[in-house]
Amino acid sequence: MEPLQKSDKYEIISELARRRGFFWPSYEIYGGVSGFLTYGPLGTLLKQRVETKFREFFIKPFKMLELESSIIMPAVALEASGHVKAFREPMAACLECKRRFRVDHLLRDQAEMSDTAAEKLSLKELAAEIEKLGVRCPECGGKLGESNYFMTMFETSIGPYSEAVGYGRPEAAQGIFVEFKRLIEIARGKVPFGVVQMGHALRNEISPRQGPIRLREFNIADIEFFFDPKEPHCPFLPEVEKDTLQLIPAEVKRKKTDKAIQVTVKKALEKDYIKTEWQAYFMVLAKRFLKTLGVPDDKQRFIEKLPWERAHYSKQGYDQEIYLDRWGWTEVSGHNYRTDYDLKQHMNHSGADMHVFQEYSTPRKVEETVVSPVPAKIGPTFKADAQKVVTLLSKANAKEVKKSLDEMGHYMADAFKILPEHVKFTNKTIEETGRRFIPHVVEPSFGIDRLAYAALEYAYGKKEDRALLRLPRELAPIQVAVYPLVSKDGIPERAEQLHKALVKEGFAVEYDESGSIGRRYARADEVGTPLCVTIDYETLSDATVTLRDRDSWQQVRTKVEDLSENLKEYFDYKRDFEALGKTI
Repeated sequence: MEPLQKSDKYEIISELARRRGFFWPSYEIYGGVSGFLTYGPLGTLLKQRVETKFREFFIKPFKMLELESSIIMPAVALEASGHVKAFREPMAACLECKRRFRVDHLLRDQAEMSDTAAEKLSLKELAAEIEKLGVRCPECGGKLGESNYFMTMFETSIGPYSEAVGYGRPEAAQGIFVEFKRLIEIARGKVPFGVVQMGHALRNEISPRQGPIRLREFNIADIEFFFDPKEPHCPFLPEVEKDTLQLIPAEVKRKKTDKAIQVTVKKALEKDYIKTEWQAYFMVLAKRFLKTLGVPDDKQRFIEKLPWERAHYSKQGYDQEIYLDRWGWTEVSGHNYRTDYDLKQHMNHSGADMHVFQEYSTPRKVEETVVSPVPAKIGPTFKADAQKVVTLLSKANAKEVKKSLDEMGHYMADAFKILPEHVKFTNKTIEETGRRFIPHVVEPSFGIDRLAYAALEYAYGKKEDRALLRLPRELAPIQVAVYPLVSKDGIPERAEQLHKALVKEGFAVEYDESGSIGRRYARADEVGTPLCVTIDYETLSDATVTLRDRDSWQQVRTKVEDLSENLKEYFDYKRDFEALGKTI
């Protein structure tokens, strides 16, 4: 890793975060454990504010359901979903210091090989590239040993029996898919509908070295939005069709350029850059959401994953990336079209029916092909198993039987080989009241830790050589700071009274009387507190207080009796600072 520069914003924010109680590496007294982060009092509040903002932005407007399922999942569920097979990364150990590293990351960092190129290589090809390019251990410079695959899910035993294998969930999504039967009942059987799960996820990263950007235990918010694949239209699309997105679609990425194209949502769908309307819609919402956290439009882009980069469940995937000072373009959310992959996998492995029945407004008459067994032919051929074969054929899909007979000359009903003379096909008209189908899914998935860090980085700045966190009002861990001007003459008592009143009104309030008023203002600015309320001698005589704005350092005078209502309107963005009182 290159030596840190003085202007490295990550280093500055990390130091501020430790000192002021936002976050720091876990288990510091034992030397720390890479990939784990402890949120302090202010960091915990900031993360909660981001989660609240997420709920207000995505869940409430669409009446999405929210779920909280267990973090430990039985192996059978993650085998069905494909994660046990797919969650592995290429790893090599240093022969000198024995440290282990992701091979593709070493090629990227030391040989400037793109992630795309590295991900396409087999273990043998990775080893050859390491040898050819002279890639060495980044810690001691030692030679690397043989590459092998490493399982990146945490494995455990459920209960006292070692054969009862479980894994820490690598995503929150599977908790939604396995509970789909109950969720669709709660949704009264109607699609489209969305389900959200926020919480901890675990990935046993080989060598996480990016602070809150790459963790082994992290916070995630997964949205699974279910819709009818035959009725994929998004009714909200007209609201966003003219919005522009910075895209790097696959066809652009294949040209080995990272130059994004500016394209409207309407054009992106017409050109098939984005395959589903719902996915395009949520990508716009994701862009708008990041903007409310302080990330401007020109610091956001969406880059499509090539086929070999996509997750095993994804038909199309885009990463939403934002620009960070140390790491450049960094993923903060993933947008995948998962089709019906997950529900089908769990249906096939568990036997649970994941179909949805959608009733038609009026019944429809349709022609249906029916397959019937021919007992006179089945009896002599299958003898004692004849009844079993008849039962299997009565449950078989007529189209699949006919296709198999036409293409292969036979159809396998379990272990029994069915020939054309064993069945007959007839057409009949039936009245359908609805249709059964497995819903398709689009998934916006957000990393909460990355969002919280991004909010800090984009909020950080300086004013007259003083650190300042210009956090959006609704994200600030402390909304209001209450300060007595001096610690005598009844002023602290009046300040304490006001502090308690504001807390009772539901504001996040800090009380502080230590140090000079200037030093207290500086501390408030550094942790992003939008407003400071100062109680002074004038307060005792006319019941007014001074309000100070974090960003402009402007001050106004307002009546104590109006303060609570004014603050509510300010934090609801119904009133600007200048309208809170009389300018001093």
